[in-house]
Amino acid sequence: MNTNKIYYILVGSIAVAVFLTVVLILRGIGGGTTQSATLQFWGVFDDRRAFDKVVSDFQIQNPGVKVLYQQFSYEEYERNLIDSLAASTGPDVVMIHNTWLPKHGDKLKALPATIPGLKQPLLTIQDYKLNFVDVAFGDFVFNNQIYALPLYVDTLALFYNKDILNSAGISRPSQNWEEFNSDVETITRLDGSGQIIQSAAAIGTARNINRSTDLLSALMIQTGVKMTDSGNNSISFANQVNNTPVGELALKYYTDFANPAVRTYTWNDVQHYSVDAFTEGKTAMMFNYSHQVGELKNKASRLNFGVAHMPQVSSSDVKNYANYWGVGVTANSKFSNEAWKFVAYLASKEGAQSYLSATLRPSARRDLIELQRNDLDLGVFAVQALSARSWYQIDNTAIETIFADMIDDVNFRRTSVKESLENAESRVNVLMQRRR
Repeated sequence: MNTNKIYYILVGSIAVAVFLTVVLILRGIGGGTTQSATLQFWGVFDDRRAFDKVVSDFQIQNPGVKVLYQQFSYEEYERNLIDSLAASTGPDVVMIHNTWLPKHGDKLKALPATIPGLKQPLLTIQDYKLNFVDVAFGDFVFNNQIYALPLYVDTLALFYNKDILNSAGISRPSQNWEEFNSDVETITRLDGSGQIIQSAAAIGTARNINRSTDLLSALMIQTGVKMTDSGNNSISFANQVNNTPVGELALKYYTDFANPAVRTYTWNDVQHYSVDAFTEGKTAMMFNYSHQVGELKNKASRLNFGVAHMPQVSSSDVKNYANYWGVGVTANSKFSNEAWKFVAYLASKEGAQSYLSATLRPSARRDLIELQRNDLDLGVFAVQALSARSWYQIDNTAIETIFADMIDDVNFRRTSVKESLENAESRVNVLMQRRR
């Protein structure tokens, strides 16, 4: 009798153990719980408070996952990221600049088509096109593989001093470059020796203008320059388009604002840095991104300024220049599925609203652009995101230097406009050949 009792107890214990094991396996397969994971999230510009709510909300929905955010300065971020990933000690989730996919795409893991435990994909190609503005698809999707999702999309816009324009009798900011030329001639004042007393706009040079190379790229794209060939294998911005040297025209137009022999002369290399000159009222206009709105208000609360849409070459073919960051998952991540779940939530409507409210940035999501359209500070930038453009850059930092050198070569008469453009094209092509 005792033997039978022991036998039944053993059989019952084994049955319970098998049952519990099967339940745990089925729960893992069914996705009822999330794998326990701690995600290291690295970023730049945004402090931890920008992500507090979205991280908290995500962790409530995914109790097995913890997200730890670490902010780096822009100057140290890229180098630290490269070094840490090379040592296999890097983060799981990273901020990616919109030009970085060509040089850092091999360090990222594309969004998998399916994730265990989820009945549907986190995001499809069609979802991407439907939810986000076009420029993000071109920057972060390669060979129909999604490598990053945009946090926001920023564009260059025209900042203008209302008091200076009012005094000059200009009723509204320039809507196209012809109007801009006229306003520059009206506002600019020179003394008897040709020195600039009142600058109309910070444009024409390289080193004392914030994002000068972005402004030149914007002019090139608006003018119709083909920055690269169709396969992004080589640079082509020195080529003619429809028998017109559009690249030369764009570079000459830009540098003419720093040429004393031209009627639109309004800027030179001895002017204060563009943001400082605008803040001081020494120049009436500058081109910049949305984050400058808050910085100007903090730095010069009495400055009476406004923000207008970027002047265009063609009102029927609007093109704005994009500069922004997205979020991706590293190839080294041990928790890539959980990391992609977090990235997808961060870029969702709910997650993006939390982030954008904390940072006051223009949306990359089409459904949130409508909510920002009438915002006094963000409306211009939000709408411009719909017509934002960028171009394939094999190394954005090196190209920025090359473009600045190209501008200086023209301004200091080292080479002609044509030669400067061709030299820059050659230097960028060398970069592209080295990366193959």
